[in-house]
Amino acid sequence: MRRRHLPLYGIALLILIVGALALGVPGRSVAYGLVALACPLMMPFMHGGHGGHSGEGERRHLSETNSSGR
Repeated sequence: MRRRHLPLYGIALLILIVGALALGVPGRSVAYGLVALACPLMMPFMHGGHGGHSGEGERRHLSETNSSGR
């Protein structure tokens, strides 16, 4: 996840909350939904420094390390 996208994610979340409240969803239900989403929403922040671990980058790193003679 790129940090430059964080303001857009925040705006989208704010629109979702305001929209739900405008449609008559009780505030307590919105709060429970936010608590339920807290873990998945924090995953990109907690694992942001790992580079994705897609497998391709690890293979590339290993091949570069092996080709450099180390």
